Amino acid sequence: MAKAPKAKGQEALLGEFAFFKFLWTFYRQNRAAIRREYRDLTKKFLDFNDPDHNPKAFLRTPQFEALEVYVFLKEFLDNRRVEEIFKDWFDRAGKFAQRAEGGISNSQGQVSLFENVTRDQYKVVFEAMKRNRRVYPNYIFALTMGTGKTILMATCIFYEFILANKWPKDSKYCHNALVCSPDKTVLQSLRELESFPLSRVVPPEYVNFLTTHIRFHYLEEAGTSLDTLDQSRFNVIVSNVQKIILKKKHKQDTAIDSLFRATPEVFTMQSVYGDAADLYGFDEPEDETELTTNQRFEKLTRLEQLGIYVDEAHHAFGADLAKDMGIGAKPTDTSLRTTIDKLAAKLKTAGTQVVACFNFTGTPYVGRTVLPEVVYAYGLKEAISNEYLKKVDLKGYANSRTAEFVKIAVDDFCEQTNGLMPEGLMPKMAFFASTIEEAVNELKPAVERVLIERGIPTSRILINVGDAKITSNDDERAFRRLDYPESDKQFIILVNKGREGWNCRSLFGVALFRQPKSKIFVLQASMRCLRSIGDVQHAGHIYLSGANLKILDDELQQNFRMSADDLKGAVGDKETVEVRVNEPVVLKIRRVRRSFVLEEKVPVVGADLGFNLADKAAWAGLTDKYRLMETQRTELGPAKASDRVRDLSAQRTKFAYSELMIVAEVARYLNRSPVEIEGLLAGSQQGMAAILEAVNTFNDLLHDLIIPRLFSMLYSLNPTETTDEYEVELVKVPAAGFYSVTAAKDKIVREIDAHAAPYRDKSFHLDTYCFDSNPEQTLFWDLIREGRVKKLYFTGMLTHGQSDFFVQYIDPDSKTVRSYYPDFLFEKEDGKMVIVEVKGDHQVNTPVVQAKREFAEQMAIASGMTYEMIKGTDALAHSYARLLN
Repeated sequence: MAKAPKAKGQEALLGEFAFFKFLWTFYRQNRAAIRREYRDLTKKFLDFNDPDHNPKAFLRTPQFEALEVYVFLKEFLDNRRVEEIFKDWFDRAGKFAQRAEGGISNSQGQVSLFENVTRDQYKVVFEAMKRNRRVYPNYIFALTMGTGKTILMATCIFYEFILANKWPKDSKYCHNALVCSPDKTVLQSLRELESFPLSRVVPPEYVNFLTTHIRFHYLEEAGTSLDTLDQSRFNVIVSNVQKIILKKKHKQDTAIDSLFRATPEVFTMQSVYGDAADLYGFDEPEDETELTTNQRFEKLTRLEQLGIYVDEAHHAFGADLAKDMGIGAKPTDTSLRTTIDKLAAKLKTAGTQVVACFNFTGTPYVGRTVLPEVVYAYGLKEAISNEYLKKVDLKGYANSRTAEFVKIAVDDFCEQTNGLMPEGLMPKMAFFASTIEEAVNELKPAVERVLIERGIPTSRILINVGDAKITSNDDERAFRRLDYPESDKQFIILVNKGREGWNCRSLFGVALFRQPKSKIFVLQASMRCLRSIGDVQHAGHIYLSGANLKILDDELQQNFRMSADDLKGAVGDKETVEVRVNEPVVLKIRRVRRSFVLEEKVPVVGADLGFNLADKAAWAGLTDKYRLMETQRTELGPAKASDRVRDLSAQRTKFAYSELMIVAEVARYLNRSPVEIEGLLAGSQQGMAAILEAVNTFNDLLHDLIIPRLFSMLYSLNPTETTDEYEVELVKVPAAGFYSVTAAKDKIVREIDAHAAPYRDKSFHLDTYCFDSNPEQTLFWDLIREGRVKKLYFTGMLTHGQSDFFVQYIDPDSKTVRSYYPDFLFEKEDGKMVIVEVKGDHQVNTPVVQAKREFAEQMAIASGMTYEMIKGTDALAHSYARLLN
């Protein structure tokens, strides 16, 4: 049995402990005994949807499993709150009195036992659940986008109504349902609740009853009133949250207002709501002391046994979600949650209740923390692997501009989907713009140009930006009918649309160039094209700028605990390991501050501007970083000969300079006389004709090479330096006692491994090293066996703030300061320290890698170290001797 960590921080324990996994394990191990306690009607409903009992069952595996948990909570656990269920589970009390010892089997057959967690550590999780508890049961079902949350929600409501009709006095069952959506886009998708054929999920003998008795009410437009009959049953109210929300009271009532107002009750905010954070971020926090009711809210308080279903409960992600959960920040009230709390209180006063609130979200995580009230989860990676979503074709492009990005993306999309008509639908492609101006003035003309070149009618473009001046009612209607065979729209340009609730199954491509204000938007937009369609698993094509690709990877880690490589389906045989600190290492690092004094020089005629068109090798070396390369990897790991690399530089948008324009640009930039600049350029070794050819081949050379060269001819910079010395930790000791790291099994090296144990004193400041690539791992074994190496540390695996050993550099694309973590640090026999970075051959000369090298060398020199970069092919060939010179 594995030993429990000695101490765990609260956030770390919440991050690693997922009660829903243990709950599901308990249910699976005891399914037969649990089902014996169900009513016959419940068992009939489950059997109708169980593929093991009904070969024609409609629900997918994640939907049916979630339905099983939904019924399990209601029939077996009597709708108890999560923290009460958790307490009984831990104490083996109540329904869990006879539960077996044990927990969840991992990929290696080992079992993670909950008993390893001490009672003090258990209290951390229990207190987090209590902080989020309400007066009603509050459950979270985390099913990734595209697995059918709306159908699942409808099935649960149908089940509730069938049993409520049979046992109307049983308080477990909902007599009415309020379905909340975060915005109008999701609200439109919820109309599927009414149009969905009941016979697919309801036993045939109950279809007529539901068809006759269910009444749907849509609160979609402003001012829409709710016309349910008081104390009526089987109402499904589908509403945008703003339509039922409690509103701030902005002014003091007059005597007349107090006498004649239609909604006499005003709620006073209580401090309990400030202490109980939850997961919603739909509206602004309520910071007033009073909330006023409206007609829709008042009508809801006159319905009995209300069940509340919140669709797309993950509307707030990341930091906003963490704050609303009360994790790492002061919790705040939100309008929807406060409204539900007040609604529950009002119904209780009336002698009835909110039966439960069921939240349907896309992820069980908020950053590093598991949402405490999750009762079932089905992840994005599983959905792709099991073909519930499209496969992912993910491409990132560096050094591209809007027009060329559009052209490359559209050309590739048309080639990939040529002749494809799944279910008779034309494959669609969506461009997400940051602003309306960008959509209208840049994206639309760029898309039109590419379509004209390809002979595609520009009428296939549809713009939906939320502005009636640009997007007409006909456009909105066309947007909602993209999945109809008669739709002739194929290229959709969007601004802040379609992030959630946009169920366009014929969407096969998404392109996002500029970085949006919200990072989570990159994740939301990228996922739109993955909904499955047809009888085979197609591919969704995602085109991102390099910056957005990095954001996508980060957001996937935060919200799904997976990487962009995992998303592409090339997961490989991976394992998540617990990495512990063996040896706290402290280094002394010097950082240099420089200032410059500018002095003017007398320019020299005939100077060299730094390029030679006749020298093909030198010209290629100079311009490699400006070339637009597309790499399509055949598999994860280092670059291979089978990888397809295309030079798309010819497709780049280039500005055609004249001699006069070049002179004007240089003179403007250097603030010198155009006559003087013209003479310097014409009198250079290259001459004006060669300069014109070079600049019109690669526009970047003007500002990256020619202007700096002329600047050095005209001025000298006299630097002054000051050096500051810091002590930095090679790795910080984690509060939880360990870090969780996922890596391929064949790239995990533990100090206890037989082939590693002899070198334990020479390395392993961490008890486990997880390598990203074969070159890294090969170099590690070469250096650890090398007699001239005294001490070796692998430093490239903890890159999210777990180490202070990093290099700050200026990113050449964003012009912002970033942090970079080298791969290795080793000490030679003479005591000299060497920093080593392993890079793929195709990456060595990229601007970002060169910027990292430049700043790392500066830091290394200042600290009495050396910095070396080694190509992946050299590492694999054991060519490391120069590192020891």
